[in-house]
Amino acid sequence: MALFDENVTITPAPRRRLTRGQLIGVWALAIAMVILLVLTFLPTAYVIQRPGPVYNTLGTAANADGENVPLISVDGAQTYETAGALDLLTVQVVGNRERTPSWFELATAWFDPTKAVLPIDAVFPADQTTEQRNEESSAMMVDSQKEATAAALKQLGYDVQTRIAVHSFTKDSAAEGALQAGDVILQLDGTPITSGDQLRGLVQEAGGAPVELLIERGGEQLTVTVQPKQTEVQGETLWLLGITLLSDYDFPIDVTIQLNNVGGPSAGMMFALGIIDTLTPGELNGGQKVAGTGTISADGTVGPIGGIRQKLWGAVGAGADWFLAPESNCDEVVGHVPAGLRVFAVQKLEDSITVLDTIREGGDLDALPTCTAG
Repeated sequence: MALFDENVTITPAPRRRLTRGQLIGVWALAIAMVILLVLTFLPTAYVIQRPGPVYNTLGTAANADGENVPLISVDGAQTYETAGALDLLTVQVVGNRERTPSWFELATAWFDPTKAVLPIDAVFPADQTTEQRNEESSAMMVDSQKEATAAALKQLGYDVQTRIAVHSFTKDSAAEGALQAGDVILQLDGTPITSGDQLRGLVQEAGGAPVELLIERGGEQLTVTVQPKQTEVQGETLWLLGITLLSDYDFPIDVTIQLNNVGGPSAGMMFALGIIDTLTPGELNGGQKVAGTGTISADGTVGPIGGIRQKLWGAVGAGADWFLAPESNCDEVVGHVPAGLRVFAVQKLEDSITVLDTIREGGDLDALPTCTAG
């Protein structure tokens, strides 16, 4: 039996040619892959915001040595057991001026509701280095802790003395040379200074005349004279000393807030609530998991923050059922609340306490302010 016949010629089947449409499709796919590869390495002018770590102000946090310690601790007053959570939210920024996200990363973030794509200049100003930004952010965190402590202790009836200190100088500052960073401003033309707004108002009232400042520097009191400079600010003519201020306080008890590697002022309100819960019997939150955000001033005013949509998702990820949002951020909240999270709008520290009281007592939550379309 012959397995093959060497006299027989086998002709291969003709190779099937691609149709015009298939050929166009192949070339389109190849071009798209090349473009995607190029875009992966091209620099961009954007960064990505996403939910960051969540910290329970009633719990613990790692200190500089990596040891877990109470996030809020108090010395000099009776403290009480707490339960549940009063979570502060953070956001993380993916990218910086040295390394921006790729176009592919931006495209995926654009369709992710937990993330936001922002122009890099909105997060990293062109005239500010990353180091300067980090230093400014750290200073704001320290200031927010002081403001939160002042607001909480005032809410509880403690006597808190305010001290206004020089933080830094603006470009072409009128006060540079006369004042130093850390100087505490006690008086202006004989009037005791209790807030930055009051100081700025008195400078305007002087109408450009030199002002005499009584300051405290290194434990000693000094008198210096500063000639304010006239400056245009958003179309308004103002007399300015050219300084940025930080509020400092004399507290009757010692409150320590331990939170490393987190900057900015947006945790202020939750710090204040955590301090109040620590210093009062019972559970301020009824043992529930409550999250929130907002700056705070010593008088209890809650201010707006950035990245609130990412913080809403961070709260959901942490298992919170309730969220305290600054009323001034409501326009960004409406239409972007994740399922399962109930948001309440607050303007003052008292508003936040009212929400927590209502949650704890099982009261009428529908009667509380929430974010609605403006």
